[in-house]
Amino acid sequence: MSLRIATETKQDVLVVRLQGELDHHTAEELRSTVDGILRNTHIRHIVLSLADLAFMDSSGIGVILGRYKQISARSGEMVVCSINPTIYRIFEMSGLFKVIKFRESEAEALHVLGVA
Repeated sequence: MSLRIATETKQDVLVVRLQGELDHHTAEELRSTVDGILRNTHIRHIVLSLADLAFMDSSGIGVILGRYKQISARSGEMVVCSINPTIYRIFEMSGLFKVIKFRESEAEALHVLGVA
């Protein structure tokens, strides 16, 4: 399976919706997509919507942490939302929830960042 990446900008928030598998085969695609957008915009926050993400490995964790560091350097926040139980467990076990906020829905995530 592959990874599909959909992005949308709402004010200073980049919404990234992932579908498929985020692993060592697809992590670079996510990295380059998000980095390209961050390089050329005023984005301050990222919402990661993972409702349709079926699988993630350590490469996925690494690319998410890397984007989190970039956003933190801009004094921004990253919020993940809509996580299925399998991916939720990976976030929990890896300690990602200690640094990245979680909200149930994309609407809640945007609200927390001040975008209605």
